[in-house]
Amino acid sequence: MTAEETLNLVSKQWCSLKDLMKLAGVGRNTALTIKSTIKNNLECKGYYVPNNAVPMQEVVKYLNIDIPYLEDRTKGLKV
Repeated sequence: MTAEETLNLVSKQWCSLKDLMKLAGVGRNTALTIKSTIKNNLECKGYYVPNNAVPMQEVVKYLNIDIPYLEDRTKGLKV
């Protein structure tokens, strides 16, 4: 997956299971585990999270996605 494709995915507000599979580069079962972990962490803090998606901001934090680096890479390619 390219930097531009990653940025397009992380620009969404909510992360679906398919998006999580692409971002993490994992299969369905591992993505379900990651999603469940993120959801449980948020619910322990008192937040409500729908069943079908988790906030993209939390996915970015969990996966340690470096957005400024990806933006720099895409700018370098377009110049």
